[in-house]
Amino acid sequence: MTEVLACEGLKAGYGGREVLSGVSMRLAAGEVLCLVGHNGAGKSTLLKVLFGLHRPSAGSIRLDGAVVRPEPERMAKAGITYLPEGRGVFPTLSVRENFALGLFSLGLKGAAAQERIAEVLSLLPQLRPLWQRRAATLSGGQQQMVSIGRALLSRPRILLMDEPSIGLAPKLFQDLLAPVRALQRQRGMAILLVEQNIAEAFAMADRSMVMRSGRIIFEGPPSALSDKTRLLELF
Repeated sequence: MTEVLACEGLKAGYGGREVLSGVSMRLAAGEVLCLVGHNGAGKSTLLKVLFGLHRPSAGSIRLDGAVVRPEPERMAKAGITYLPEGRGVFPTLSVRENFALGLFSLGLKGAAAQERIAEVLSLLPQLRPLWQRRAATLSGGQQQMVSIGRALLSRPRILLMDEPSIGLAPKLFQDLLAPVRALQRQRGMAILLVEQNIAEAFAMADRSMVMRSGRIIFEGPPSALSDKTRLLELF
C-alpha cells in the first residue's frame, strides 16, 4: 500500500523532558492505524508533532514520500485534519456557527459550503435537530459529534484522531465511529487513531501499534493482541 504519512526517529519533549524517544511509524493510504498505550506514553505528542503543533528535536517526517517540516496550515492544505483530545467545539456558539467557522477556515461559502454541510449531515443526521443549539448545552457525545462533523467538512484524506472516546459510553462511541468508518471505506481515507477504548478501536482498525514510554514496542494486526494477557504485558 502507498505510504501517505510517516516518521523516522522522532524525538520530542517539553521543558527538557523527552516524551518521544525515536518513534518511527508509517500510515498507508486507506488504512486505519490504531495507536494505544498507557497515559503519558507520548501518543498525543506524536499526533501534535505530525500535524506541526509541536516541534521535534530530532527525526524526520514524510508526507507522500517527501520529507516535510509540518506546519498546521500546510498540513491542512495537504488534506490532513487533526481532531484534538477533548471536545473541540466553541461552547458559546451554536452547532451551525461552529460549522460556519470551519467552512470559513476552508475558504468555502455559498453553494460549496452548503454542499459540505449536506454531506456531513447525511453522515451524522443526529446533528440536524441540534443545529441551532449552543454547543455548551449539548451532551459530551453530542459535542464530540459536532467536533467530528466539523473535521469532516474538509473532506480529509488523512484524519488524525486523539482519543475521541473520552467521557463517552461504549455504545455512543460505537455510534460515532460507525459513520466515520463507513466514510473511510468509501473514500479511502487514512486514519491514525489514538485511543484508550481498545476493544472498540481495534474493531475498526486494520493495524495496531503499542507505545510505551515514548517508543513503539509493538506493531501488527489487532488480532495479535486479542489475548488480554499479552496486551497487559505490553502496557
